[in-house]
Amino acid sequence: MKKIPVRHITTLSKETAIAGRFKIRDVADILAGNDLVHDLHRHDFFFILAVHKGAGIHKIDFVQHVIHDNSIFFLRPGQVHQLELKAGSTGFLIEFDTAFYHPTDSLPNHRLTKASNKNLCEFEDARFKKLLSLLAYMFSEYAAKQEGYVEVIKANLDIFFIEYIRQSRNADGTLKNANPYGQERLENFLELLAVHITNKKQVSQYADLLNISTYQLNAITKATIGKPASELINEQIILEAKRYLLATPNQVKEIADHLGYEDTSYFIRFFKKHTGYSPEAFRKNCK
Repeated sequence: MKKIPVRHITTLSKETAIAGRFKIRDVADILAGNDLVHDLHRHDFFFILAVHKGAGIHKIDFVQHVIHDNSIFFLRPGQVHQLELKAGSTGFLIEFDTAFYHPTDSLPNHRLTKASNKNLCEFEDARFKKLLSLLAYMFSEYAAKQEGYVEVIKANLDIFFIEYIRQSRNADGTLKNANPYGQERLENFLELLAVHITNKKQVSQYADLLNISTYQLNAITKATIGKPASELINEQIILEAKRYLLATPNQVKEIADHLGYEDTSYFIRFFKKHTGYSPEAFRKNCK
């Protein structure tokens, strides 16, 4: 069973390595006058690409986005993406892991979760320039590495996420009347799905992990996103199956086993019911 290629942060900074890993780079320096092409892969860290001026294609979990000026792409650990960025593009690329930035206070942690649930946000010029100034400040702090620069970067990340959420308010599909408690429980549920989907597929199992009843979990998902919890579980299963079908050469049986299905034929019927294609047809049509 081949795994989806996973990229890791490489950094020579001893200071950041002590308290997690962080890197910020200038997009123009990364490109060095050439197009950038990254094949399908996933990360074990958060990935933020802020494009000031640029063009290209960015596929995130099989959703294709055309890259425009003043846009920011935000990926969570584990998401699969494929990137084509044209020469001449400008902006910044930030990478950090949860050891570097994972606030213990509930409000900043909630902001990180909420921000990372929105993979793409396009900004008006004035607001993007405000964010760009934060990124430029973090870049200069990271380059100079003066005393306290790690704390300065983390403080600016806090501000960055606040501004990002302001722009993408209600853009994640949640309903306007969702209360903060329900929104937080939904985000907790989605995080658990990403971690446990290969071995937990029942609503009751996630309700237990969240210390709430099955009825409460369904009420929360219906109120916040308009779907029962079982539908979100099925969507996560299909997403993970698609990831392995397109990013690895694994046989359908191997993928079914990985996802916890002993009966491959049942998995094939399940996949076709939710996509309209058999797994092999999906792989053939989408590659």
